[in-house]
Amino acid sequence: MTEDMIILTRTYDMIYWLVPRTERFPRLYRHTVTCRLTDAALDFQERLLDAQSLRGANRLDALHRADAALNRVRLYLRLAFHWHWLSEGQYQHVSRMVMELGRLLGGWLKQTKK
Repeated sequence: MTEDMIILTRTYDMIYWLVPRTERFPRLYRHTVTCRLTDAALDFQERLLDAQSLRGANRLDALHRADAALNRVRLYLRLAFHWHWLSEGQYQHVSRMVMELGRLLGGWLKQTKK
């Protein structure tokens, strides 16, 4: 139970950090890549909240959907860095946040499968 609360807090922190950065992305891509990145991050948070209120196979399904959303976040962050929309320091910072979220999610998945 404690781990799911930590992941929710860390996800909130990532979104809180990320959204203001996306406002500086090129205007041309605001309705495509930028929107997809923020949607994926928010989808991740929502799937975690769904999983928190579910049990058994339904929880496991929600956690797998959260994992898919986190993979989309990783993709869009890599693209943003490749296109120089994020500095190297910003990319390293958010990558550490995402890596921690992945570890926490993996632990929750493992615990749920038992």
